[in-house]
Amino acid sequence: MADAQTQTPPAPDTAPGTARAFRAAVEARDADAMIALLADDVVFRSPVAHSPYPGKAITASILTEVIDVFADFRYVTEIGGADASDHALVFEARVGDKQLTGCDFLHLDSDGLIDDFMVMVRPLSAAKALADEMAARYDRIVARASRS
Repeated sequence: MADAQTQTPPAPDTAPGTARAFRAAVEARDADAMIALLADDVVFRSPVAHSPYPGKAITASILTEVIDVFADFRYVTEIGGADASDHALVFEARVGDKQLTGCDFLHLDSDGLIDDFMVMVRPLSAAKALADEMAARYDRIVARASRS
């Protein structure tokens, strides 16, 4: 029998459209599908940066990089009703040799697109590893965003 802690539960059939589509895109490592669900005025709130990142271009660039930083990524819990504008997707992943637990907090606008995207991760040692990896890619993130 497989260890229950290492199995990823399937996306529920009753999950809301955008949250479910976002989860599926992330699990497929499909950056284009993730980006298609972002509102033009989305604000990304990083777990490792004080100031938020406003706009689709920078958020898309961050997401494109972070899917390469996270290894063994899997969602483990979804929170949010079908009619809710707020959703939480709890995940587990690894950055280098650091295991982490995190949560994507998504707010949907009136068109059903993600207009506020906040990520939190723990423990601190994993957050630091994530910060180091993303800092090493910062110039590439900014350059990609400026071309969009």
